[in-house]
Amino acid sequence: MPEDSAHNGHHGASIELESLSKQYPGNPTPAVDNVNMEIKAGEVVILVGPSGCGKSTTLKMINRLIEPTGGRIRIGGEDVTDIDPVKLRRKVGYAIQSAGLFPHMTVAQNIALVPKMIGWSKTRIASRVEELLDLVGLDAGEFRGRYPRQLSGGQQQRVGVARALAADPPVLLMDEPFGAVDPITRDHLQDELIRLQHELHKTIVFVTHDFDEAIKLGDRIAVLREQSHIAQFDTPEAILTNPADDFVSGFVGAGAALKRLNLSRVRDVEITDYPTVTVDDPLQEIFNRLRSSGTNEILLLDKRGRPYKWLRRGDLMRARGSLARAGTLVSDTVTRDATLRDALEAVLTDNAGRVVVTGRRGEYTGVVDMETLMNSVHELLDADRLEALEAQHELEGARAERTHAEQEGEGGGMKA
Repeated sequence: MPEDSAHNGHHGASIELESLSKQYPGNPTPAVDNVNMEIKAGEVVILVGPSGCGKSTTLKMINRLIEPTGGRIRIGGEDVTDIDPVKLRRKVGYAIQSAGLFPHMTVAQNIALVPKMIGWSKTRIASRVEELLDLVGLDAGEFRGRYPRQLSGGQQQRVGVARALAADPPVLLMDEPFGAVDPITRDHLQDELIRLQHELHKTIVFVTHDFDEAIKLGDRIAVLREQSHIAQFDTPEAILTNPADDFVSGFVGAGAALKRLNLSRVRDVEITDYPTVTVDDPLQEIFNRLRSSGTNEILLLDKRGRPYKWLRRGDLMRARGSLARAGTLVSDTVTRDATLRDALEAVLTDNAGRVVVTGRRGEYTGVVDMETLMNSVHELLDADRLEALEAQHELEGARAERTHAEQEGEGGGMKA
């Protein structure tokens, strides 16, 4: 791989798969048959398809964890089919389900694995570990010395992504990396990946069987049939509005308009500011602030500016000098990179019909409410109806032209 593409930390490299195939001995049908695909540098491409269709096999052939039996792979224009697979893997980050961390190694040692193998100095490795933990939203002081068993599933997954990025590879392969965590953690990890990609511009190939995840993360989605045959390779918008055939329609499933909520982000809608106070503010000051705010509740932030509790007037009356038992804990938050679908789910589970928006370190940045989200849903539904109406008019127009042409033809025949 050319030196500049392998070590330029801010740009991905293009990937070309040319007639890529995998035939296992003793099996009459190939697992992957003649796949052709071009992925642009810095693009996030999602491979989605039914279980056993060959998507993971295709992914693993890119870094030659599985050797292809036919075809070529080019990364950054260079044919990597014949180079040393170990060298190739050091230049391609790889993240899998359940993180795949080594249990006997600390977080820092796990992340340092590839930089150590390629001969980075100790100081450079230490500073890279620090930088990456910060990048994936984990405090280095708190986490670098921990072992995987001391981490939650979501934290392990963040360390797995940090390890995949350690040597600054231009390409990142991800095989169902968030499949084993609970839905809320999964949403947050997806948002984190979107935020990271804004900063890093890697080329990411990501395997999932979850079409909603594909819509949320992908610049383009490849919907795969058996043997990794490509049913459709297009943008999420195009696949949602114009599925290529019944197989793709089946994958899109019902409610395409609601699925389009996965294409819009919280940052695309109005985020309103809300009156806030901190745990260090005196009770009387909090009371005065609430009274002058014109709202019936106020948001209490912790010492780091993160949302902690919603306080109502009655809560303050009952507080009796201490906020320890007053108010309702903030149960869910979303980031600016969360989709409107995530935000809508959070709002629907909240009695007051709003959700707090946070920054990359969990700090408060604003609030999104039900009215704003419902307006967005109505706009998407209206756009869908308009599109369907236009398509219907085009179809009717084409039919009318065909009927007219047939009548003209019949008339001409009679005159003759």
